[in-house]
Amino acid sequence: MISIVDYGVGNLFSLSSSLKSIGADTIVTSDKQKILDSSAIILPGVGAFSDAKEKLVQSGLFDVVINEANKGKKLLGICLGMQMLFQKSFEYGEFDGLGLIKGNIVPLEGKISPLLKIPHIGWNSLQFRNGKSDLFKYINDGDFVYFVHSYFASDCSENVIATSEYGIDVTASVQKDNIYGCQFHPEKSGDVGLNILKAFCEMGD
Repeated sequence: MISIVDYGVGNLFSLSSSLKSIGADTIVTSDKQKILDSSAIILPGVGAFSDAKEKLVQSGLFDVVINEANKGKKLLGICLGMQMLFQKSFEYGEFDGLGLIKGNIVPLEGKISPLLKIPHIGWNSLQFRNGKSDLFKYINDGDFVYFVHSYFASDCSENVIATSEYGIDVTASVQKDNIYGCQFHPEKSGDVGLNILKAFCEMGD
């Protein structure tokens, strides 16, 4: 059983529907014991970093996610959920994240051409980095995925497994041992995204 953490942030329906469509055994839950009993964890999220972090703390699941990841349980952060894996975010201030991956979340503004729109919304191709991760074993370099974001992960090159070009090479996906992150939305990325979710689910079996 793979637990999708429900802490009041994110569109959980499309994610859970995508996972069900590939036959994954999943549950959307805020129950600590069910997360402890699960074989893997998915941390979704949309919106502002500080609000999401506060809700995760209030739910009592902030430390649960950290502890389970440190024990070696597979963890996948999606969009804001990926950003929360890092040490700090500089979105409307400075806020600590889960601290599971070294690096910071910084604005696209000032890093990309003013001719490019922010938020970055749309389909962009993936370029694999640091060797092909098992997360991408069913997809190819250059496949397209769907992004919606205004901030991105920086200072994390040793853990970047894919980038996407948007004026600069934007961190698209990261991995540190059993901890994975996707800045894009696999649940909104068609067959490519489903194949990424499939690969992650197989790791948690």
